[in-house]
Amino acid sequence: MKNVRKIHKNLKKHPFTYKRKIMKKRSYTLVTGSAGFIGYHLTCSLIKKNKHVIGIDNLNNYYSVKLKKDRIKNLEKINKEYFIFHKVDLSNKKGIENLFKKYKITEVINLAAQAGVRYSITNPEKYLKSNIIGFHNLIDCSIKAKVKIFIYASTSSVYGKITKTPFSENLNCSNPIQLYAATKLTNELIAHAYSHLYNFLTIGLRFFTVYGPWGRPDMAIFKFVDSIKKKKNINVFNYGKHYRDFTYIDDVIKAIISIKTNFRKKFKKNKNYEIYNIGNNKPIFLKNYIKEIEKNLKIKAKIKYLPLQPGDIYKTQADTRKLRNHFGYESKINYKKGVKKFVDWYNDYYQKN
Repeated sequence: MKNVRKIHKNLKKHPFTYKRKIMKKRSYTLVTGSAGFIGYHLTCSLIKKNKHVIGIDNLNNYYSVKLKKDRIKNLEKINKEYFIFHKVDLSNKKGIENLFKKYKITEVINLAAQAGVRYSITNPEKYLKSNIIGFHNLIDCSIKAKVKIFIYASTSSVYGKITKTPFSENLNCSNPIQLYAATKLTNELIAHAYSHLYNFLTIGLRFFTVYGPWGRPDMAIFKFVDSIKKKKNINVFNYGKHYRDFTYIDDVIKAIISIKTNFRKKFKKNKNYEIYNIGNNKPIFLKNYIKEIEKNLKIKAKIKYLPLQPGDIYKTQADTRKLRNHFGYESKINYKKGVKKFVDWYNDYYQKN
């Protein structure tokens, strides 16, 4: 009771000074890309559990800034007490250093990146700035701050031209076929080197075609739903002869939190570097995926079939045995449920906006 009175007394006398002291003592998880798709959902899950989160994002215009700002607004509505947002670009090292000075950051989950496979072909500089320079700034600051765990997003695109499926983490990924994948593979190599040099725990997550509510407008399901609703053609590459390991966002978030919570308990101090595939392990024929979208929208798609694009691959499938063996991971949401959930969200969001 005395401590409570003391806190209230100090807050009244020196509100800003005392608040800063509390923030400096409190442990935070830093989620980069918190205005992005996966970052938003992860932050949402953490703050619902009353975990203190610092969210950062540069709010660039790669896709709708309004959608990104709406995600942040939603996070603040869910639990403003446990969420603090800063607009910071990872390539701004001074800005990153200031965050680590201001807050006691004990966990970092890096989900910020310049995304998109095809966009990397026409805008290579943005990928080098964000995905390599930005990544290095963040991991360097994390090491200096003695962060307990550094988790970062990689991608299934690192598997390049490998045709043997499912893709296992043990496969040789030294031949990426687009710049986006090359930058993510570089992240894995930097993490490996720094884990070895500084006895620093890093975990890379190779995501496989993540989709769901609040998704990115440049992703297939968003493009398809948006175009079909607007009676526009949808561009389908490789004449629709693609298989993709579509992975629903809720399954991805459960995997990230399980790894974050349980990795050190399982491996103690004898392991400082790991890579995990996070996928559904059940690739879906693209034409069937489109049919499910048509069924939920009750609209027939106008399809424009096109040849295989540079940097595209025929089939993706995650080998998730390592994730299952270590943490009991199993994806729960099949693509039919996932498509319905996305279409329901899309209709609701754009009806209000």
